[in-house]
Amino acid sequence: MPELSQIFAWLQTLLSYQLFALNHTPVTLASLLMFAFVLGSFYLVSKFVSHRLLGRFLRRFNIDQGTRFTFQRITHYLFMIVGALVAFQFVGIDLSGLAVIFGLLSVGIGFGLQNVTSNFIAGLILLFERPIQVGDRVTVADKEGDVESINIRSTTIRTPDNIFVIVPNSEFVANAVINWSHMDPKIRISVEVGVSYNSDLDLVLETLMEVAEEHPDVLKKPAPEVLLNSFGDSAWNMVLRVWIADPKKYPVIVSELHCAIVRKFRQVGIEIPFPQRDINFRGPLITTSGAES
Repeated sequence: MPELSQIFAWLQTLLSYQLFALNHTPVTLASLLMFAFVLGSFYLVSKFVSHRLLGRFLRRFNIDQGTRFTFQRITHYLFMIVGALVAFQFVGIDLSGLAVIFGLLSVGIGFGLQNVTSNFIAGLILLFERPIQVGDRVTVADKEGDVESINIRSTTIRTPDNIFVIVPNSEFVANAVINWSHMDPKIRISVEVGVSYNSDLDLVLETLMEVAEEHPDVLKKPAPEVLLNSFGDSAWNMVLRVWIADPKKYPVIVSELHCAIVRKFRQVGIEIPFPQRDINFRGPLITTSGAES
């Protein structure tokens, strides 16, 4: 069939057509397709190894989520580096082609890729230094949430409202970040409440301590504390300080402690006063009838 042979000849000519030369090596459409195929194959293999095999293997040893993610991400990067080297061999560039890669990177930086490069380097720092890990509760740029993933350019944070915030990696390296779960996940929370000056101070201290001891999420060690913080205009300002094990629960625990304090105070007759203001009149008060009082 002459038509079929002509099509094959046309395809062969098209695939062998030189697009450009890289490091004195001609690059054809066939070599680019082979480059993409090899790199894509290594990508799929790395995903399978890092997420399926390595993930299940590390989970058997009860390794925490952040450490597993770091191992998986590093394994993925190593596979992709090896895949890039092998793919360059198919294009016809030897190991010295790495110099070309860094040369292209430097040119890219000159054209405004400094931000992308800084985020990439910051991502490597986050993976190796591990100031934050997957699963940590963090606050960055007034956004609070749990770290979902640490990628090459950015880190994904899921807020308590189930909103995903994409934060550049450089934000975690260059700016201050609050990590609620770093090293020791225990945190101390303070609950403030005002009580009337007519209250029995010892009863107030005892009642607040009971509220802390009865809550199931309040730790026994370190022990809770009840302090008389200051003397207010119409109340003693008390502070209940407790320790909890999971920082992600602190808004719920604070609410539950507030509710428990209200119920306990009503049971024992302790008054929580509302703000009061005295109004002084400089002149005589004129009533609606016109008479002074």
